[in-house]
Amino acid sequence: MSQRLIASFASCIIAVLILPLNSNGQDLAEKIRLNQIGFYPSGEKVAIILDSNSTGSFFVLRNDQQKDTVYKGKLTKPAVWEFSEEKVRKAIFTDFNVRGEYILNIPGIGNSFPFKISENVHGIVGKASLKAYYYQRFSIDLLPQYAGKWSRKGGHPDTKVLIHNSAASANRPTGSTISAPKGWIDAGDYNKYIVNSGITTYTLLSLYEDFPYYFDTLNLNIPESSNKVPDLIDEILWNVRWMLLMQDPADGGVYHKLTNSNFDGSIMPENATKPRYVVKKGTAASLDFAAVTAQASRILGKFRKQLPGLSDSCLKASLRAYEWAKKNPSAAYIQSELSDPSVMTGAYDDFNFTDEFLWASAELFVTTGKLKYYEESNLDGLVANVGLPNWQSVGMLGLFTLAKNASKFSGDPKFEDVHFSAASARILKMAKTLKSHKSESAYGVAMGTEYSNFGWGSNSFACNQGFLLLQAFLLTGDKAYVETANSNLDYILGRNATTYSFITGYGDKSVMNPHHRPSEADGIDEPVPGLMAGGPNPGQEDKGNCAGKPYPSALPAKSYIDHKCSYASNEIAINWNAPFAYLSNGLEAIRTGNFTTFNK
Repeated sequence: MSQRLIASFASCIIAVLILPLNSNGQDLAEKIRLNQIGFYPSGEKVAIILDSNSTGSFFVLRNDQQKDTVYKGKLTKPAVWEFSEEKVRKAIFTDFNVRGEYILNIPGIGNSFPFKISENVHGIVGKASLKAYYYQRFSIDLLPQYAGKWSRKGGHPDTKVLIHNSAASANRPTGSTISAPKGWIDAGDYNKYIVNSGITTYTLLSLYEDFPYYFDTLNLNIPESSNKVPDLIDEILWNVRWMLLMQDPADGGVYHKLTNSNFDGSIMPENATKPRYVVKKGTAASLDFAAVTAQASRILGKFRKQLPGLSDSCLKASLRAYEWAKKNPSAAYIQSELSDPSVMTGAYDDFNFTDEFLWASAELFVTTGKLKYYEESNLDGLVANVGLPNWQSVGMLGLFTLAKNASKFSGDPKFEDVHFSAASARILKMAKTLKSHKSESAYGVAMGTEYSNFGWGSNSFACNQGFLLLQAFLLTGDKAYVETANSNLDYILGRNATTYSFITGYGDKSVMNPHHRPSEADGIDEPVPGLMAGGPNPGQEDKGNCAGKPYPSALPAKSYIDHKCSYASNEIAINWNAPFAYLSNGLEAIRTGNFTTFNK
């Protein structure tokens, strides 16, 4: 029998097993893996079922007291997902599009976690992923009217930051102080890193650049919500204004990070009072800074009245940092060389800067229209090997910028030798591979093209795949890329081998114990909401730290612990939240029609 709506005779289906979600019910629900938030009416709807005693049929039930059956379908044939070594089937109910709240029932197994079908089903989790940055703010008290139960004192004023001897110069000798407040808590720890802020801020600025109509009116309930600047831009500016203070005014170089000498324990920000330092200026930090400030200058130009002078200041800062990097093309940050004091916080080290030069050059070219920056990018020599973005590999960010802005330069013979099409071709080649993989995957997701997808911060890998896929859609209008991106959102929100929704506060089985200092120390049962855990990591680098909470499996897709000890699988990070924010909000904007493609 073909899949069809059967609400007209729902009362005839009486042999369906209805189980409450007590401990046994939850165990059974975990055999049904699906997006615990829900689905778009016109989008694909897929759940993964552990193959066991099922009859091969599935039912969609209303999640109310009556539990009326509204849809019946057949499970697909079993297949094995190599990364979890599970034999699974798919329940596909794409053609059911009635708005409401439902559960999935599998005879012989039981009921799923509840989910919704609605036009803006991911709006709430998308907003939460952005509001998370407010909770990560340094140097400001989080007030109850904005932070709710997670209100707290600010801590880290960072108005008297010491110059480390590695950063000393004639105008700023060792032990002198600078003021560099604001910025975001980077991850589980209380330090601020330019390199990681770079890719984070780019991704969030791109979210506004690509979907301005959606974000012009999106209210995040932050202190700046009543001004005439979009809340997303206001939140980004909290970090950009800190970044601008990390540039040495004497020569334009940028300090690698603002940091303690070592990590704090599980304490609240106001109790973290160790001395703070800025450390060595470096090529990676300077180029990441140059790229972000060039991009910010371009986007903030729209708000010259509300933010007078800021766009121009960003561009000037970008140009100075870029010139410093050209004069210092191999100034690597090597943490082991630092002493008096030594520094043991996140290194974010890198020794190959060709991708940073590509990114910064692309941003400056698009912002200024000056060909010399494109000519310095080495696009032709690098494009074939550019991969998904991460903090250490940022070339794809330059490709995104070139591809999306190509139409602005079309028709001008001066730019006929600029290979915008090479950037687009690389993006689309990778997107097509992901689209093909999704159709072959036992879990029906793009995530898991190879073993290396699963590592430190694997969830950000899935989200950056989604970021790339939405870029491909905006370049081509091919909706298959939207569905492929949505499959990875489903993965993050529950269609995975751990059965978790990896976003704190969202989903019936969501992360409760992230490696995140405020969530560990605030005395509140629920973690700060809207944060994405790093996800399955077979490297298990923290295995010795989590003796009382062993990993359930060494398999790539199941190597995860929801425990604060697990910095290798359960830490949060601003650069991981950013692609989730892009994916969830980008899909919401596209599904609700608040977008235009890049060629329009």
